[in-house]
Amino acid sequence: MKVGLVGKPNAGKSTFFSAATAADAQIGDYPFTTIDTNVGVAHVRRECPCSSLEVTCEPHNSPCLEGTRYLPVELVDVAGLVPGAHEGKGMGNQFLDDLRQADVLIQIVDASGNTDLEGNHVDRADPMAEVQFLAGEVHYWLAGIILRNWKRSARAVESGRTLEEFLGERLAGLGFSREQVVAALRKCDLPENVQTWSGADGLALARTLQVLGKPILVAANKADIAPTQNIEALVKTGGIPVAADYELALRNASKADIIAYRPGDTEFTLTENATLNDAQRAGLEIIADFISGDGTGVLRCLEQAVLGRLDLIAAFPVEDETHYADSHGKVLPDGYLLPRGATALELAYKVHSDIGDGFIRAIDCRTKRIIGKDHVLRDGDVVKIVAG
Repeated sequence: MKVGLVGKPNAGKSTFFSAATAADAQIGDYPFTTIDTNVGVAHVRRECPCSSLEVTCEPHNSPCLEGTRYLPVELVDVAGLVPGAHEGKGMGNQFLDDLRQADVLIQIVDASGNTDLEGNHVDRADPMAEVQFLAGEVHYWLAGIILRNWKRSARAVESGRTLEEFLGERLAGLGFSREQVVAALRKCDLPENVQTWSGADGLALARTLQVLGKPILVAANKADIAPTQNIEALVKTGGIPVAADYELALRNASKADIIAYRPGDTEFTLTENATLNDAQRAGLEIIADFISGDGTGVLRCLEQAVLGRLDLIAAFPVEDETHYADSHGKVLPDGYLLPRGATALELAYKVHSDIGDGFIRAIDCRTKRIIGKDHVLRDGDVVKIVAG
């Protein structure tokens, strides 16, 4: 599972990345702070089965905080894109290529309106222009790949290969499935004669593919200093207000044992060890007021992207269906994210390819019922996999 962070320079992507992953990323108040791609692990929340099963879990790959499981997702912070990136401007196609394996994109938008499309400081910029330009860059990038050497490609299609097969192979390296290609072709009203396809036809197909295979969620960053009208406009497009700098400050304060804070919460408390000066106390009061509604927005964005746009569920494999433990006795050690509709066999392959290859049967640990490889999992299932 890979989430790509995209956006223009100086919109706050590296701050969002650091806040979401608790990893160090170069952060600066100038364009192209990120030159090399940052990759880290972020988390989304699901209810841990430990509560309903009345056991104490011992997590391995996914921390559990008071009954809330934090499941890992890979987060990629790509360097800022500028208008014309698909033509090589700015950092160019190198960074568009970094998006090839991203399953979903979070676009970090400067909701404050204090930077232009190239990341330079201005007054009263329109953040909606960011939303439109970035989608356009992705669409032109995809269309360029679709229509590459199209006359020769069209002849190959007309000579016997199906269009679905040809485009499926061409786009497989970008992370698009054959099912998505077929669905996109059905949705688009394209000429039957592929020899007559134009640039507009390629763009139409690219737009549809992007929605199906690389959906974009807008993070209205710098919401703490953004004009109300900017936030309202971005929210109307499905955007989520975000203050990534507040989330980063809270995580750093929690790490320093100044506050008790769980990522995504709408409140925090000072610890007994907290020693604050007046400025620090005032700063925390401002943050507390902001997050009292929906939090900082960082985790909301990740969860809406992963659990909402991609519609994933959580499943928990174990080896002991009675004690819900692995071979070392650790209770509910791992949690995995899977597409809704995933089967017991798919979970087995998620754990390890050898387990998938040797799949014999599985057991629903809540009901103790034997289930087969085609059994469709539900969110929160605890499953024992028996493999040869």
